Amino acid sequence: MELNTIIASLNDAQREAVSAPKNSMLVLAGAGSGKTRVLVHRIAWLIKVEGAFPGNILSVTFTNKAAAEMRGRVELLLGMPTGGMWIGTFHGLTHRFLRRHAAEAKLPGTFQILDSDDQYRLIRRLMKNMGVDEARCPPRQVQWFINEQKDEGLRAANIDAGMDPFRRQLLKVYAEYEATCQRSGLVDFAELLLRSFELLRDNPALLEEYQARFRYILVDEFQDTNAIQYAWLRLLSQGRENMFVVGDDDQSIYGWRGARVENIHSFQKDNPAHKVVRLEQNYRSTGNILGAANSLIANNQGRMGKELWTEDSEGEKISLYNAFNEQDEAHFVVERIRKWSESGNSRKDAAILYRSNAQSRLFEERLMAAAIPYRVYGGQRFFDRAEIKNGLAYLRMIANRNDDTSFERIVNTPTRGIGNRTVDLIRAEAQSASSSLWEAAISIINRKQLPARASNALNAFLALINGLGGESKDKALFEKVRIVVEKSGLIEHYKKEKGEKGEARIENLQELASAAKQFSWEENEEELDELSSFLAHAALEAGEGQADEYDDCVQLMTLHSAKGLEFKLVFVVGLEEGLFPGERSITEPGRLEEERRLCYVGMTRAMEKLYLTYAESRRLYGRETYPKASRFLREIPVEHIEEVRMRATVSRPVSVTSSVSQREAEYQLGQRVKHLKFGEGVVLQQEGEGDSAQIQINFHSVGIKTLVAGYAKLEKL
Repeated sequence: MELNTIIASLNDAQREAVSAPKNSMLVLAGAGSGKTRVLVHRIAWLIKVEGAFPGNILSVTFTNKAAAEMRGRVELLLGMPTGGMWIGTFHGLTHRFLRRHAAEAKLPGTFQILDSDDQYRLIRRLMKNMGVDEARCPPRQVQWFINEQKDEGLRAANIDAGMDPFRRQLLKVYAEYEATCQRSGLVDFAELLLRSFELLRDNPALLEEYQARFRYILVDEFQDTNAIQYAWLRLLSQGRENMFVVGDDDQSIYGWRGARVENIHSFQKDNPAHKVVRLEQNYRSTGNILGAANSLIANNQGRMGKELWTEDSEGEKISLYNAFNEQDEAHFVVERIRKWSESGNSRKDAAILYRSNAQSRLFEERLMAAAIPYRVYGGQRFFDRAEIKNGLAYLRMIANRNDDTSFERIVNTPTRGIGNRTVDLIRAEAQSASSSLWEAAISIINRKQLPARASNALNAFLALINGLGGESKDKALFEKVRIVVEKSGLIEHYKKEKGEKGEARIENLQELASAAKQFSWEENEEELDELSSFLAHAALEAGEGQADEYDDCVQLMTLHSAKGLEFKLVFVVGLEEGLFPGERSITEPGRLEEERRLCYVGMTRAMEKLYLTYAESRRLYGRETYPKASRFLREIPVEHIEEVRMRATVSRPVSVTSSVSQREAEYQLGQRVKHLKFGEGVVLQQEGEGDSAQIQINFHSVGIKTLVAGYAKLEKL
């Protein structure tokens, strides 16, 4: 293979990185700058120019998809299979290593890997055997604690519990879990890394063998490595300075799951002879998008420093839309997507990016109403999420005590000491008496068929449902939902699930109250009360089913999920203080900088057109707020932005029989009005004209309602 074949298609910076001497190197690869291309061509260079033996190459990345893409591209470029090379994920490669050295690692040759669900079930079983109360020490929190310690390279025996009784309990479970896994030949994901590191660290001969084998170590997405991953890499490269790492400190957005952007700085200290190459030419986005992103990220301190640029045109300016509220925001976004797709563009090239999963609900509803197919990338639709199903199950039990499906779902959620034996007894009683589970539970308690502890727990559940039903009786729908969300115990239950996942579940539950407040109940549907109508609406939406992965559909996803992807049309929504950046991030410089990097990642997903939106008022997580526009918007120079302005007033047409003049009938946005039934409210927006126009009003008593102008009989205040 001629040198020209390997480097001819590369730009100057890429060529410099690919053809560099065999010393340690840090390639700072900006968004859309061709980092995978550099890694692939570097491997080809090592084999064809430097004469490297394929078996001497170790190339590590984070996802199976990325590893498969790298193997495929290397094979295509070299015209040979990659079988001799070690190309894969951290977990895949350490698993391969442990299979080869199971005996030295004190593992059976047939050791089994525990996935996340299996690990959770094992921890829960051990806790039950140890008599640990799940309500006080949730299994999810224990699982998170164990994995966190392993990611830091810590065994239970290495950790000092101090005087904290809760931490002592966590360590007892961790120690028992370790002993059980060792005895049963089980290895979880975090253990793959930790066990591999320990085996090399404690066996000098084996370490020397693998240091000699892996003369060339290449690492993708280096900014996402955690403590144990970097420690493993350092061990393999110790004293050799043979690591070729590619990363971007500006795209480090996974600190919440252990990733350490500091590893880039540590790499430079640990490899004093290293060279730095910056990949700054972007092949994805227009000049305006890159200029805005560069200015935004420049506000972070301690950066390695990069300035993305493109040879392509400046393109359209970034469109900034100031919505009246979250419904107006969703309406605007979906309308722009509709017009864009009607112009011959593929829907799959459009993406809506948000900070919190809870924000997806309104966009889902608007897209369905507009008959535009969509897919929630890497997640579930709002009403399909487990925590939402749990909240709805409580509401269903309030509406109908004989709902057996809901009874089974929440009888021990949150955990309240009602075990499988008790539930089995209730099922048997219900079957025998041809009754509902609720009636069977009452019967069992009355006949004293359960031990005192189980009977008290079951009785407490029945009392909770009756109490929620009594407290929410005659309340507005959104009040019923708020009472259930706050007093069912679900919020406290998910608070114990540490990390972003637990926070997202809580936000989604709080958003359920917003969904209820914005729910439009058709009162002429006399066969259903408002709660039943809302529950039917939720069931129908959950059962609708989102588009398949390969359908031509709009992509909805969190900003974290968007990393590594690109779309022609991108909407980054909800750019408000307290939402993005989040409330807790504002007072913590480190977290605020990660939020800014997240915004930078979202903006650089856009290839041709980028929209940024924020709302003047937002009902989210069950509460109404009037947020300020995000500071991130103020950090973008005005020359890169154009404001999209909608109508400044909302008019209510005058009916023929009205004696009110046209001038008197005009309503300003924010105009206070009064309705005979709903009381006082504030005008938000209007769609259509004449008597058939629909006016959206936020009423103090019942929330947002959309009324028909000709029948509303509104009084201006």
